[in-house]
Amino acid sequence: MASSERSALLTYRLCGGSGEDERGRERGRAAAAATPRKLPTFLGVVVPTLLSMFSVVLFLRLGFVVGHAGLYQALAMFAVAYFIIGMTVLSVCAIATNGALDAGGAYYMISRALGPEFGGSIGIMFFLANVCGSALYLLGLVEAVVDSFGIPPGQEVGSGIHVLPRSYWYELLYGTILLALCLVVCLHLNSSEIENGSFTGFSLATLRENLGGGYGVDYTTGQMMSFSTVFAVMFNGCTGIMAGSNMSGDLKRPSYSIPRGTISAVLFTYLVYNLLAFLMCATCNRTLLQKDYGFLRDISIFPPLVTVGIYAATLSAAMSNLIGASRILYALARDDLFGRALTLAKKTSASGNPIMAVILSWLVVQLVLFSGKLNTIAGVVTTFFLLVYATVNLACLALEWASAPNFRPTFRYFSWHTCLLGIAGCCVMMFLISPVSASASLGFLLILLLALHYLSPSSTWGYISQALIFHQVRKYLLMLDVRKDHVKFWRPQMLLMVQNPRGSARLIDFVNDLKKSGLYVLGHVELQDLDTLPSDPLQPQQDSWLSLVDKLNVKAFISLTLAPSVRHGVRQLLFTSGLGGMRPNTLVLGFYDDAAPQDSLAQHPAFTSAREELPLGFPPLRAATTPKLLSPREYVGIVADALKMLRNVLLVRHLESLDKVWELRRAASPPPSIHVWPVNLLRPDSARYADTCSLFLLQMACVLNMARAWRRARLRLFLCVEAGAMPHAQEDKLRQLLKDLRIQAQIQLVPWDGVVRLHWQAPRGPPGGPAPAEEEETAVNFPPNTTQVSDEYVCAANKMVLEQGPAPAVRFLYLPRPPADTGLYPLYLRQLELLTRDLGPTVLVHGVSAVTSTQL
Repeated sequence: MASSERSALLTYRLCGGSGEDERGRERGRAAAAATPRKLPTFLGVVVPTLLSMFSVVLFLRLGFVVGHAGLYQALAMFAVAYFIIGMTVLSVCAIATNGALDAGGAYYMISRALGPEFGGSIGIMFFLANVCGSALYLLGLVEAVVDSFGIPPGQEVGSGIHVLPRSYWYELLYGTILLALCLVVCLHLNSSEIENGSFTGFSLATLRENLGGGYGVDYTTGQMMSFSTVFAVMFNGCTGIMAGSNMSGDLKRPSYSIPRGTISAVLFTYLVYNLLAFLMCATCNRTLLQKDYGFLRDISIFPPLVTVGIYAATLSAAMSNLIGASRILYALARDDLFGRALTLAKKTSASGNPIMAVILSWLVVQLVLFSGKLNTIAGVVTTFFLLVYATVNLACLALEWASAPNFRPTFRYFSWHTCLLGIAGCCVMMFLISPVSASASLGFLLILLLALHYLSPSSTWGYISQALIFHQVRKYLLMLDVRKDHVKFWRPQMLLMVQNPRGSARLIDFVNDLKKSGLYVLGHVELQDLDTLPSDPLQPQQDSWLSLVDKLNVKAFISLTLAPSVRHGVRQLLFTSGLGGMRPNTLVLGFYDDAAPQDSLAQHPAFTSAREELPLGFPPLRAATTPKLLSPREYVGIVADALKMLRNVLLVRHLESLDKVWELRRAASPPPSIHVWPVNLLRPDSARYADTCSLFLLQMACVLNMARAWRRARLRLFLCVEAGAMPHAQEDKLRQLLKDLRIQAQIQLVPWDGVVRLHWQAPRGPPGGPAPAEEEETAVNFPPNTTQVSDEYVCAANKMVLEQGPAPAVRFLYLPRPPADTGLYPLYLRQLELLTRDLGPTVLVHGVSAVTSTQL
């Protein structure tokens, strides 16, 4: 391609683009209307790719490669390099044919495939790769200019055309002049004494000499060469495969042109490199190849043609990389991934050209050029490009493994095997070339990933991580077999019913500490009938609930339902919440009492410290005089339903008085405590500590104590004893049980003869009324032939619990099973209210699951 055609192509490339703000968008649309996409496959993909790959390596370093490595190893290098870029090209083609492409090339592909974290971090790496590549090609151009027009070594005054001085600062001046003229910078190369080599013409003896390796010292850097260092220089001739993709915004049909044009250019350059390597080995001795990188000019029939080729190829490749870097920088700025840091790069000219991105890229290239020599930065450039190619393969691999229905590329000549081979090849060669550069690049990439993950705004591109997580979660959920459950690996899986989050913030936070890495679902019942509504009223509420979960920093799912009553809604959620082996096994309810609800959400640290606005969508709390949405009978019915469905039940009261941050971090002595009462206080004749419910209560208290925020608290276990019941024997037995269960707790004996005496003296029902049936009494957890528990006894039990000081952070009490007679539900609830009155934060627990194990 003629240099004038190349200049026209590059000028067109510089004029494309669109603005980010409104004025920029208008200018971009005007520019797009004036210059629509029109580049065909050959001019838009094949030519830029060929010019980028046929650059400094072809003219100035191909002899260096075969001179040091020999023909066999050179061919092996080409095979390895083209294997890597071949796998990458297949991935590029697959992504490019899976949807419409915009400007940004590889950055656009990766960011839209892998999400903003990978897209932004790899975009920066690709920007640096293009910047360093531009500097590398310019260093090659400076070398060619100095070799052609520089004063010969050892002379102080030039003659003829050899008039350019060869000092460091003069070469920096040459680069600065070229930079000012064509927006590309050049730098210097100090001269060295060159030994004479010979051009033998086609010679079998010369070919035999050059078949094997003969690594020597690079005369430009003074360093000893090896396979990895030579490969690093050679690979820069293969890094132009993205030149066509970078022009995706200017192509007439990107999805059609990129696969065909890139593959054609790669195959052509592979054949040319191999053919030239063979010809050089057959015609030039090793000394000439190793000691004179510009020997092609001397052996050419028409030397000026080689000089023009060197200048045109290196300059066009450098400009192509500079333009690619500026486009990537502009795309990063336009996507706002780095906030104000790249605001300047958004500015465009009147025609929509991102001129500030070009200038910023130019400045970075100028800095890179201070490295001094082409071979010095070759390893860094290769590492950056290998990392970008590995990520392109990773993007395609992720899309393939995610099995998303919308991943349907028209290019089918790829598989996850080719992606994996491309990733492996890139990673292996990165560390073979320069372990230090590879490690530093990966570390920098990791820092960018973490920064973007936590600081970048949300995007609407879609996150491949979500698709991969879904794919893996589905697979492992199918493998989670409930028939293989074992008590050793039991964990609480909570369903917390929430009427209004404004009054339940501390309860939500407390249950989050109780879940012990188990399932946690926030359930809500909306009392409406879908038949009378035009649409589902729950969908608009989802975002508010999800935002609430994010702000409170709890690891919970959301499950909302419509039902004619709260009880029916809770049944629905108990039946349908969860999936596979991950279903709630414990129902958590706030306590039913007459206390006016308090807006604890407004006082939560998540909103008070950060001055965040409260989540929208939640109605104000009901007034104290407003009727409740469910009756006492319905509330107890929910508890009974859960127990019938073999779900454990927790009723939580007075949690609004728990200031967890102050309670658990105060410096006062003794440390905060958790009081555990694993005995049914409403049935003293069944005071056992080893039944299922008591052990479940003990387990839940232990789980809370294991949470990070509660580790400073101490468990206090209260053993209620009567006179003559050998209390020390009971204490020893309980202590052994705690030892077997690996639970550390302080045991405290509590005499309760006075309380028990009140129980046996309780009146046998209302005067003249019939005694309850034996079946009903048993269901209420009372012994046969007795009547209802008196209020006096319950108040005495409450006082006994309250007197055990100092006041704990939270108490765990035994929750009796509701009576079978629904008519006794209000009485049952009244007894629970009396039992927990003024106790502070209290959890009533009834367990139906065996949850403790003494086995390994």
